[in-house]
Amino acid sequence: MNLNKPDLEGTAHLLDELDKKLMVLLRDGRTLIGYLRSVDQFANLVLHQTIERIHVGTEYGDIPRGVFIVRGENVVLLGEIDAEKEGELPLTEVSVDNILDAQRKEQELKQEKQKLLSQALKERGLRLMQELTHDDMF
Repeated sequence: MNLNKPDLEGTAHLLDELDKKLMVLLRDGRTLIGYLRSVDQFANLVLHQTIERIHVGTEYGDIPRGVFIVRGENVVLLGEIDAEKEGELPLTEVSVDNILDAQRKEQELKQEKQKLLSQALKERGLRLMQELTHDDMF
């Protein structure tokens, strides 16, 4: 036990991360990068100079978001960005327009694959759970 610094519990650990550059993965899959300016007992975060980073394959694009408030319940993963390794990414930065276009194409491809899978299962008398409506369950 360190006598100079009391052991912090729960979200109090985040106080050590104040003013550091963090990457935050949200429950909806978005990735935010910004400086942690504030945190509370619910792990709600205030990020400053925030960017939303979109990854598609080996490419990424950054969308400036400014000050961003994140509800703690939406945080999946949080970690400090290593400034020395940040420039060594094995990724290629592209424009926002290009990454948004690539993301849209990727989502369309996933939807098409999902549609084909659903159709193949339906031909065999099966359904994916996400296809079930509220009425189908009762």
